[in-house]
Amino acid sequence: MNEMKRIKDLCQAALPLDPHRLDRARARLYAAMAESQRRAGRPARGGLGLRAWAKPGCRPAWVVPLGAAGAVTAVIVGAATVSSAVNHPGQTPAATGAGLAGGGTAYVANGASGTVTAIRIATNTALPPVKTGRVPQAIAITPDGKTAYVANLVSDTVTPIRIATNTALPPIKVGRAPEAIAITPNGQTAYVTNSDGDTVTPIRVATNTALPPIKVGSKPFDIAITPDGKTAYVVNFRSGTVTPIQTATDKVLPAIKVSVGCENIAITPDGKTAYVLNPGPGTVFPIRIATNTALPPVKTAFGASDIAITPDSKTAYVVVDSPPGSSGTVFPILTATNTALPPVKVGRDLDAIAITPDSKFAYVADWVTGTVTPILTATNTALPPVKVGRNPDAIAITPDGKTAYIANAPLGPHIPVGAVTPLRIATGTTLPPLKVGRNPSAITITP
Repeated sequence: MNEMKRIKDLCQAALPLDPHRLDRARARLYAAMAESQRRAGRPARGGLGLRAWAKPGCRPAWVVPLGAAGAVTAVIVGAATVSSAVNHPGQTPAATGAGLAGGGTAYVANGASGTVTAIRIATNTALPPVKTGRVPQAIAITPDGKTAYVANLVSDTVTPIRIATNTALPPIKVGRAPEAIAITPNGQTAYVTNSDGDTVTPIRVATNTALPPIKVGSKPFDIAITPDGKTAYVVNFRSGTVTPIQTATDKVLPAIKVSVGCENIAITPDGKTAYVLNPGPGTVFPIRIATNTALPPVKTAFGASDIAITPDSKTAYVVVDSPPGSSGTVFPILTATNTALPPVKVGRDLDAIAITPDSKFAYVADWVTGTVTPILTATNTALPPVKVGRNPDAIAITPDGKTAYIANAPLGPHIPVGAVTPLRIATGTTLPPLKVGRNPSAITITP
């Protein structure tokens, strides 16, 4: 067994560390090492052995909570944010627009390389990497499909990428440790959570300029925007609250109490309910959006790591990572009644979930076994797993529902590249993996 895997298992056995918290720990360790080496005049090295953060989402991939109405493509590391896929928090999928070529483009954040790799969906070819800041971990794409915004955890910047030419524009300075990013459905504003600054930075998309930061709670991790674009909801990890922000004025509304340790948020596409996940105890807090009131919590299981909502708004799926030696589970929650159904047993070390645009299948990534398991949502039945390569850490599904893209982020300081494995949904077969950068931790797709 890999030495770092032993450490991971020991940590999970001793402490309430879900995969996304381990992801964040790895990102923080990488950041600290990079800064130390920079001061010493040495180049930074990645691959500290713990998995790269994404969402998360997760992320935090960055899960991607299902947030914008038109956004039907998603990112999984656990988060941004929503779409047909979820994993890392804080990433918003694109709703309309064209990619580099017909068929759209998948953008992959390579956390340890400081790059983003674009993949042409029509041909399944990876383009040359685009340089971003240090530790890119969340990606959001404007609804018109023209610009991708990349949050760089260590550089305290957001890098805009012009999708038509796949070129990086000048970085935008935001707050400390940008963790997640979401874009309003009208494409006018991107909101970035600054987890070490207790603020959210709005970015005016038309000019790529940062507006004055908005004070929120302590340790803002994830963010999601309602389908009507009127309100952004920010999850404050340390405060145990959710802060609503009126996007028209950037005014902060009274905080909604949930519990300390909440990390992920997903909003139903019908705009009625936000679901906030506390990974440690596995508690889900529904929030009625019309009144900004928290409803009675829904219990899943210890070690919950991600949440995604079907595009038809009927079911929320909570991924629960397993303790060493036991099975992972996925809890369906009926949104009409906020009732948890019997869990679906899936794999061992679950890391990401994505849902097809027709709401018929949920795909769950198992980091240990290197598989993705489809779940038939009509019956909540797990189908046979599909082998997809080492350490799948993020998933995104194309808007036409034909292909899933899985980021493989193997451990180790000496692994030069990661990979993305395309999976044909109709046949359950994988295509040859595509080489990307180190520790790919988040994926977002343009239509």
